[in-house]
Amino acid sequence: MLSKRGSICWQVGNYVDDGAIIPLDTVLYPIFSDLGLKMRNRIIWHFEHGLHCSNRFSGRYETIIWFTKSDDYVFNLDPIRVPQKYPGKKYFKGPNAGQYSCNPLGKNPGDLWLIPNVKSNHVEKTIHPCQFPVELIERLVLSMSNEDDWVLDPFLGTGTTIVAAIRHDRRGAGAEILPDYIDIAHDRIHQQLNGTIKTRPMNRPVYDPQEAGNKLTIPPWQHEPAGQQVSLFEKSEERYEKVN
Repeated sequence: MLSKRGSICWQVGNYVDDGAIIPLDTVLYPIFSDLGLKMRNRIIWHFEHGLHCSNRFSGRYETIIWFTKSDDYVFNLDPIRVPQKYPGKKYFKGPNAGQYSCNPLGKNPGDLWLIPNVKSNHVEKTIHPCQFPVELIERLVLSMSNEDDWVLDPFLGTGTTIVAAIRHDRRGAGAEILPDYIDIAHDRIHQQLNGTIKTRPMNRPVYDPQEAGNKLTIPPWQHEPAGQQVSLFEKSEERYEKVN
């Protein structure tokens, strides 16, 4: 049973039916609402990599719908604040004129979260085809529970939720029916307990290949040999002169 101060976070993507998109969170909303739960946020988890589509825009987000049982719910903003864009901004008028206007701990991350998904080259990758990154769950755990609270995942997969719970001094529980996933979850939980698990750190900036100088960002067709470019240009001029 959900505690009076507890939260439910339900993460879903879009279901594709014969080429038509069905946003599953809109289908689930009436079910939670009919149970007397109140939606606090519809969080968009945005990621930049995934399957490519040819007859519609490629899907690059999933949603987390967050419900609470009452108006007296746990919400801790400070542990999940993110860096300010303009930390040196000051009030220019009023009683606080000249003072810094930003919270020194950072700003509210908002309801659009840019967090890389777990793909083949991700440090957390297991055999699970749609594994959540630990930092996504960490943000939920830190903001919606207190230390020593229970965090339950009824679809545990490879144990990401319990890893995030243990990391921040919560107690974790979950259910999973696939033996391979259960074995991986046990292994990852033990790694978290002994400090050997490898995960992407919270709040690490998303990798920017251009800033990193990755050569794959340079289109090869923009770097043809100079002589060849001149030759092609001259041929075009000759053709233009003959036509005229």
